[in-house]
Amino acid sequence: MKTIFDKSTIDELTARVNALDENSKPLWGKMNVYQMTMHCTKWNEWVLGITNPVNGQEFLGKIFGKMALKSNTKNDKPIGKNMPAGKAFTIKQKECDLEAQKKTLMNLLADFENFSNDGFIHDFFGKMTREQIGIFVYKHSDHHLRQFNV
Repeated sequence: MKTIFDKSTIDELTARVNALDENSKPLWGKMNVYQMTMHCTKWNEWVLGITNPVNGQEFLGKIFGKMALKSNTKNDKPIGKNMPAGKAFTIKQKECDLEAQKKTLMNLLADFENFSNDGFIHDFFGKMTREQIGIFVYKHSDHHLRQFNV
């Protein structure tokens, strides 16, 4: 399975981010290309431990989180379409400097080579192993890049 902790996976995702442009349109969902890159930036900052926009695990996550995590990290099956973003990761701003935003996102992807936030707690899944983090970060990135056909 692909993981963000493999350099070749980081390189692949970086090339796909770099292929985005102002004309990139979503195949599903409500976000535009600006919102998607900002969403992924904010989400990766959270996983890397740079920011913490959420407070622990949600109540429903405490009940269903581990089962959902196992389902999402046991195979190569992509994340399904139209999964809602958590409120902390919903981007209302509709425009940004896309090239600067892409650069920030690509730099964050590269930062996973030196990942050190092993105590990460996902707001729905809860505590995740390093292996689960690596797989899910890849799947989250892949999900949004497939959303924009790159």
